[in-house]
Amino acid sequence: MIRRLSTVVVAALGLVATTDSGPLHAQVAVQRLSEPDASFPEAFSLVQGLVELPDGRVMIADPLGQALVIADLDRGVVDTLGSVGQGPEEYRQPDGVFALPGDSTLLVDLGNTRLTVIAPDGSFGATMPIAQDAPGPGPGLLIVLPQGVDSRGRIYFQPFGGARGPQLPDSAAVMRLDRGSGAMDTVAMVKLPEMKQSRSGGLGQQAVTIMPVPLSPLDEWAVSWDGRVAVARADPYHVEWIHTDGTVVRSGPIDFEPVRIRRADKLEWIENLGSGVRIGIMVENGRRRVSMGRGGSPSEEPDIDSFDWPETKPAFANDGVWVTPQGDMWVQRHVSAGEAMEFDVFGANAALKGKVVMPAGREVVGFGRGTVYAVRTDELGLQWLERYRRSGS
Repeated sequence: MIRRLSTVVVAALGLVATTDSGPLHAQVAVQRLSEPDASFPEAFSLVQGLVELPDGRVMIADPLGQALVIADLDRGVVDTLGSVGQGPEEYRQPDGVFALPGDSTLLVDLGNTRLTVIAPDGSFGATMPIAQDAPGPGPGLLIVLPQGVDSRGRIYFQPFGGARGPQLPDSAAVMRLDRGSGAMDTVAMVKLPEMKQSRSGGLGQQAVTIMPVPLSPLDEWAVSWDGRVAVARADPYHVEWIHTDGTVVRSGPIDFEPVRIRRADKLEWIENLGSGVRIGIMVENGRRRVSMGRGGSPSEEPDIDSFDWPETKPAFANDGVWVTPQGDMWVQRHVSAGEAMEFDVFGANAALKGKVVMPAGREVVGFGRGTVYAVRTDELGLQWLERYRRSGS
């Protein structure tokens, strides 16, 4: 994913860390999820967001198919919520869904650049803009694109680019927004992948493209329902739980065997370039207009040899950190292209408690109570949703 970070001044975090242990060499149990217990009979264009509802059905946001649906995998039926448009009960590119208190759901509507609350009965409620004025002096833009929501309905996000000019920082803030009061604070700092930027166009119509250096190390994070932030650190590989009071529970360094990058791995990385979020900002007669979208093929196929490729992959994958409803942290390890997926599973004490292996060619899109949801992409680019049963958490 291509991320642009705003320039936001934040206070010192004052985190308190536990004493590190040495490198982890623990022999842990490996759970293999070989076969799904249910597969949905209809394909999706892109399962970008998924949340399991209390009755076991799943709400799915499909931005490329412009659909927000509730699917019953046991019965193989689907119900569509709302319709495509800009008005009430409508959306233009539903891109993410997150559980809210009271069995409601937060919908990320990229096409209308807004967040919408979906009630338990499927009706559409309050909205708020994704693009907001940034704190601090001068005109600034803050993109509130949720990556997690906690039991108090607070939104956790990593700010995209600011209006104070293109930046190429090496780290970013993980911020928390209280939807009721509008108060924001910083809960963590994370390492970004190495970036390169290029400019094109003339005065008034200049385009700035920021691209990540392929497979460069970065930190990844997710949020638990109780508000803890799970962070996988890249250098050296270890994990942290950042609690709501600012204390940190962290593991020691975790040994891993680096995966050598082959041509198939390069092709796999380039294929994923088109799945990022596009943000457009236009200023006309003093008025600012923000547009957002996901997908769309680049105008030219990137030249695989034009990138500076490292020799090996980092320990874990981009967007590869999840927190289960039971409170465990799953970290997706990098493997060679075409191999089975592997996850390290950490408990609340940051200790490695197990590993999970899932079939190759899948992508995890969500977790439920004892369930893992993944998609399989066919040769036409369509995605097929599968549900796996897991033991423990």
